[in-house]
Amino acid sequence: MSRYAAHLAAVFTILALPGFAGAAPAPHVTEQLTAAAVPAHPYDEAADAHADVAQAIARAAATHKYVLLDFGGNWCPDCRITAGVLALNSVEGWIDKNFVTVMIDAGRMNKNLDIAQSYNVKIKAVPTIIILDAEGH
Repeated sequence: MSRYAAHLAAVFTILALPGFAGAAPAPHVTEQLTAAAVPAHPYDEAADAHADVAQAIARAAATHKYVLLDFGGNWCPDCRITAGVLALNSVEGWIDKNFVTVMIDAGRMNKNLDIAQSYNVKIKAVPTIIILDAEGH
């Protein structure tokens, strides 16, 4: 299995968990992620991640969606690949239909980690994806 396929499989395994019964069925992905499609800077290093998460939870509550928190860094190839998978045409529509997404810059494992800790998650490596319901749980 290619690295890209492994990332895609991991993302859909997470999203297909029983707790996401309200989500539409995961899409059938037919396209390939190419090196050119991997974003160079998917994480905004200047963003206020705390405010972004609060806004995402409010938006999720208003739209009856889940919140997808993607912790990573622009220096991390696996993080950039995951961001690329989430942006694939065959994936992005499904993600947008079911989730409010927040790309959170974790720096070099020294930034915004308190956000994950507030959900009892200790980030040991990136990428790390945390899924919240519309109430922030």
